[in-house]
Order: sequence, then C-alpha cells, then structure tokens
Amino acid sequence: MSTEKAENCVRIIVVSDRIREGLDVDTSGEFALEKLRGKGLSVCGKTIIGNNYRDIVKTMRESRERILLFIGGTGVSPRDITVDVVENTAWRCLPGFGELFRYISYQQIGIRAILSRSTLCVLHDGKIVVVLPGSPGAVSIGVEILSQIVDHLVEEVDRFESPHRQP
Repeated sequence: MSTEKAENCVRIIVVSDRIREGLDVDTSGEFALEKLRGKGLSVCGKTIIGNNYRDIVKTMRESRERILLFIGGTGVSPRDITVDVVENTAWRCLPGFGELFRYISYQQIGIRAILSRSTLCVLHDGKIVVVLPGSPGAVSIGVEILSQIVDHLVEEVDRFESPHRQP
C-alpha cells in the first residue's frame, strides 16, 4: 500500500461544539489518529470544528488534504447534520461504505447500528469524504474499511479514460 503519497493524506475533522468549546475531551479524534497511523495511512492533521453548516462546508472547501475524515454528526437528532451537509455538496456518494459499516456495527452492537448514517462521498474536486459516528468503536470500524479501499478508491476517482486496473 503506497499510503505515504500526499494525495492519500488524511485530515481528521471532529465535529463537536462541546469539544471546540473545551467542555469535553476529544477521545475519538485521537483514537482515529492512532488507528489510521496503525493502518499505515498518512495523517496530515486534526481539526475540531463546530457542529454547524458553515464550519463543515468551510472545512471541506479549505482543506488541502485528499481524504477528509469527519467524526460526528451521523445520528438522527436535529443537531446531527454532518452527513446532510456532505451529501448535499458531494458529486457522488458510495452507499456501500455505509451499508458495510452498519453491517459490521450490527454484529458488534446490535440493532442500534441502523441509527448511524455513516457515509463516504466524493466531492467535485476529487476529495474523498468519510463521515463516521463519534464513538471509538465506530471509528475503529470505519478506519478498518477505509484502510482496505483507500488506494483503489483514489485511483478510481482519478481515472478518467484509462481502463480499469485489475486488483
């Protein structure tokens, strides 16, 4: 896996008003950092933003990294908007990521897994955006899935006219 390439560099973005305001400690973002590096992925940094439309869109637009890993905002409460913002600005979303995420989650936590809207989308500029729930268990599942597909995903997003490369 050639994950040291800059285009595969991951930016972790924790979406939480409480963490941004210093009222909670960021455990999932730090856990994601460890898990990503443990899987051989290059992490370019971590950002903590507020749980609002403007901060989420601004982060997607201004980030230079190829892969953006958002943590938080995947549930069903009115404040869980990360998935909505990402999907509404995306060029294409890949439902298989969320489906596999929920299947593995179901095996671990049961029926509550269906309450997660975890997703993977590609933006118009070729950035890859993954949105995961804020629990360490969810981060672990999402990083495991991402680590297995990231190189092929980047290759496919960048391929316009060349034939498919066989794995």
